[in-house]
Amino acid sequence: MEQWSGEHVVALIATAVVAAVLILAARRWGDRWAVRAGRALAIVILAGFVCEQLTYALRGQWTADVNLPLQLSDAVTLVAVAALWRPEAALLVELVYFWALSASLQAVLTPDLGQSFPDLLFFTYFATHSGAIAAACLLVFGMRRAPGPKAVWRVYAITLAFACLAAVGTWLTGGNYMFLRHKPARGSLLDFMGPWPLYILVAALLALVMFLALAALAGLGAGRSLRGTMSRQAG
Repeated sequence: MEQWSGEHVVALIATAVVAAVLILAARRWGDRWAVRAGRALAIVILAGFVCEQLTYALRGQWTADVNLPLQLSDAVTLVAVAALWRPEAALLVELVYFWALSASLQAVLTPDLGQSFPDLLFFTYFATHSGAIAAACLLVFGMRRAPGPKAVWRVYAITLAFACLAAVGTWLTGGNYMFLRHKPARGSLLDFMGPWPLYILVAALLALVMFLALAALAGLGAGRSLRGTMSRQAG
């Protein structure tokens, strides 16, 4: 895997700082503040996504085999916007939490990005991917919206369904969505998982292990289940 640049290190530190500040502030000032902060973050994430798509289009570089939102990190970017706007939607929160702290985190640690600082796409990449990580931390650890008891299996099933959609997109466009055709050129954890197609199976198993670990972490760090809270309120 490639070595981190100075700008990449700064982006990683900024991601951690923003996530920590959002968690602490949400716990200090409560849900009313957190909802407002979350919606502001949602606007930043959405602006980054739209700006990225427009930048590729205006440069004449937008292609269906690369720029369709069929990477898992693209899906969580859009789901994060919806979850931040509606934090009471349990499934959205669960998707953001498990996807952001697995796919988006991997994308931030080992970015498959052809542009470097100060290219605009460098900023939009980290605005969307780091934004999703910050959203997950705010919702689950700041607002204490812990995933429900069967969240791992719900999200894992949806992830597999999305992977099937990405496979269709990869086949139709000749692209490499979710790295189903080959590993990213700039290096990632997939480099340690064997050749194609073995690395796909290993990654699927690792994803389940990560989801289970994240579920345990959420139970410790959030302290309440959003689904359980909503059920009690309905009763």
